[in-house]
Amino acid sequence: MSQDSAQGRYAGRSIAGGRYQLRDLLGEGGMASVHLGYDTVLDRNVAIKTLHTELGREQAFRERFRREAQSVAKLTHTNVVSVFDTGEDELDGLTTPYIVMEYIEGKPLGSVLDADIRQYGAMPADKALKVTADVLAALEISHEMGLVHRDIKPGNVMMTKRNVVKVMDFGIARAMQSGVTSMTQTGMVVGTPQYLSPEQALGRGVDARSDLYSVGIMLFQLVTGRLPFEADSPLAIAYAHVQEEPVAPSSINRSLPPAVDALVARALKKNPNERFPSAEAMRDECLRVAASFTAAAPSIVPGAQTSNGAGVSSAVFPPVDRATPPPPGPVHTPYQPGPYGSPSPAPTPSPAYGYPQQGGYQTPPQTAAYAPQQSAATPPPYNLSPHSATPAGGSGGQKSGRGVVIGSAVVALVAIAGLITALALRGGNGEDTSGGPSGTATGSSSSEVTGHKGPDLTKTIETTKCTEPAESYNDDKKIRVPDFVFKNVQSVKSCFQAAGWRMKIKNYDENTYGEGTVMDQFPSAGTDVDPKNMPEIELSVSTGNPS
Repeated sequence: MSQDSAQGRYAGRSIAGGRYQLRDLLGEGGMASVHLGYDTVLDRNVAIKTLHTELGREQAFRERFRREAQSVAKLTHTNVVSVFDTGEDELDGLTTPYIVMEYIEGKPLGSVLDADIRQYGAMPADKALKVTADVLAALEISHEMGLVHRDIKPGNVMMTKRNVVKVMDFGIARAMQSGVTSMTQTGMVVGTPQYLSPEQALGRGVDARSDLYSVGIMLFQLVTGRLPFEADSPLAIAYAHVQEEPVAPSSINRSLPPAVDALVARALKKNPNERFPSAEAMRDECLRVAASFTAAAPSIVPGAQTSNGAGVSSAVFPPVDRATPPPPGPVHTPYQPGPYGSPSPAPTPSPAYGYPQQGGYQTPPQTAAYAPQQSAATPPPYNLSPHSATPAGGSGGQKSGRGVVIGSAVVALVAIAGLITALALRGGNGEDTSGGPSGTATGSSSSEVTGHKGPDLTKTIETTKCTEPAESYNDDKKIRVPDFVFKNVQSVKSCFQAAGWRMKIKNYDENTYGEGTVMDQFPSAGTDVDPKNMPEIELSVSTGNPS
């Protein structure tokens, strides 16, 4: 349905017994249209999303959508677009599910990025990190409720006139995963190909860490002005997520410090177990990195490539010679940091809700089916070897503004040649996997060497995180393992001692975070465990020495 037809068909109509009046069309996508609406009862503007008629044909989907909307309505956070109401109504004789949301008068993040690209070549790093931190704040609260977004991208993030970040569209993709309708089939995935996690591309179960991968893709895009994986078809892009390694953002934007490269690299790990364990941990790191360097204008390398298109990366996080001046390129306006590092205002499009975006930013194609049996719970230890699946039909090789369906079985077949070796579980650099007594370190020594970085004693964890751990979402007799990553090991030891827990420490050579910083843990944060049979928790702890 085109904008003109949608606007002509629904504008001026009302739903919910006349309570909500549909006004101007704000945007249209593969799953829904969004109108500016008016709530006649509360006398306020709202945004009304009407799902396309093919999604409302089956009662099972409508019921699932209603339950998901109820869950999302409980998300109350500054950085989350509020959901006010949901239901279904007859429009042109067809049952049409709708959702009534907070109206955001502002711009999509994609439009903000476009303005920064025109002015600077990319979004200034300090601004990008703070925007990303706010997106992660929204995800933190949703993940605590067991809701995984599954479609994080600039098109689902709004910036208000006061530069407040608002994340939208929680729950819609989740509702599509039902599996009991003819719209969903085993081996199908939903999402935007450019932002899919590898496990989504393969049609596997996802958890909160899948959202963090998508956030990593978005951060890469913000600080470089381009996506890490680009290809001519959604299938090729999905293959890249599974098989290729991204280049270092600093190979495109020379002004980026190594800490940004390290942050993005961890978020984009193919194996979920190697990513940040939680949105909170990644948000803390974004804020730490943002505070650790002096804001500078982007310095974009003309013609820099993100991948060579041959199935392997053209440069896997290569060292960047920041002493060498960048080659001549486009001249951009000098950057003056302000709130969010915001530049002088660019031409502002008319106020829009932003799904899809107005103002020139085009959302990449979005799929219209979802893999069933997804779960927000942390999965068992991740096995990245391809598995068999029933191939599902659907085109995936054409560019289109409409929904694109990707068969995970096809992706698995394309990737099978190198997937096992490329994506096998990996330990940290310098890690000794030999056993050792509880509370003792194994591996390389932490004695000072050239380039050694001392401990950061400000990153601590409260002992109550161990003595009063959070309860499991699924079993009230179990608890969730706390998040120890990026905390100083001395405070972690105090936490363990207070709870009577056992730990095993392995040394990890790195000098970005400093000696004594916990770099990884197993079981990962949020894993359900029985407090009466508490497992020994293994911590990888930084030596402060170069890898």
